[in-house]
Amino acid sequence: MDWSKLDKPYSTLENNPLAGRDLLRLLDLSPEELHGILSTSLAQKQAWKAGERSKPYADAAVAIIMEKPSLRTRVSFELGAKRLGAFTTVLSGKDSAFSRGESVKDTVMVLERFVDVIVIRTFEQKKVEEVAEYAGIPVINALSDSFHPCQGLGDLLTIYEHLGRLTDFKLAYVGDGNNIAHTFLESAALIGFELVIATPVGYEPNAKIVEECRAVSACGGANIHLTHDPKVALTEADVVVTDTWASMGDEDEHAERVKVFEPYRIDAAALALAKPGAIFEHCLPAHRGEEVTDEVMDGPASVIYDEAENRLHVQKALMSLVMASKK
Repeated sequence: MDWSKLDKPYSTLENNPLAGRDLLRLLDLSPEELHGILSTSLAQKQAWKAGERSKPYADAAVAIIMEKPSLRTRVSFELGAKRLGAFTTVLSGKDSAFSRGESVKDTVMVLERFVDVIVIRTFEQKKVEEVAEYAGIPVINALSDSFHPCQGLGDLLTIYEHLGRLTDFKLAYVGDGNNIAHTFLESAALIGFELVIATPVGYEPNAKIVEECRAVSACGGANIHLTHDPKVALTEADVVVTDTWASMGDEDEHAERVKVFEPYRIDAAALALAKPGAIFEHCLPAHRGEEVTDEVMDGPASVIYDEAENRLHVQKALMSLVMASKK
């Protein structure tokens, strides 16, 4: 697989192995399929910016279940679906799909009679998997406590646009070993770039997920390393990534985590350990002054807004590919 170029987009109607498929985590994909999604995302993004406005899914509908609040996820999925011509229905808060205590099976079996895709942002990964088990239509994980595959796609597209490749680079992830760290582990396993994750003791990524990714990367050639020293991760990195120190659901630990994670803050001195021209990513929202400083967020290395925009493009492409089975 040539990761130096994203030049093999899928047609939604031809040579598309993703038609009718779920995306619950990046390891659901082969390296070829990941390359195809990213190539399709780039091609569709370029076509949109060139004025292409076709709506191939004018008769489709997408259910967006939001059990966790979000700005970027909700807006990017809604707009992505509407750019394809699809109607969206957002189920959140007291109006969430599961707010009345109905079983997952009954809820999903009804929803699939109405819509063509289910997008779900929730807490436990097993909830996403249960929805997919009962759904006869594609299910897309828009975030769980374990994985954030759509963010991973957006991050990779952003890296490609700024580095000009998805090979031969070092990515330093510094902070909590959370769903973003897990998603970068899966990305590295599929693509083969060097990944160094630095976390405090006791905040490492899930050991089972690490082993799964190392097993895959043994074939793909990735160098995956875990450390407790942020300097080891940051030194000579091409890409620097961090995330909030307390994810949704961990807010009661916030004060304790701030103390533990202080040495892992990405400030100018930390970023200076990376290569000249290195880029900085953060999935947002950020707690400025905690995991990252203003000088980094607003500095020349920051690509955070390109990264946020690319959520729209990768999710639009992903929906166009998984919905192709209805054509």
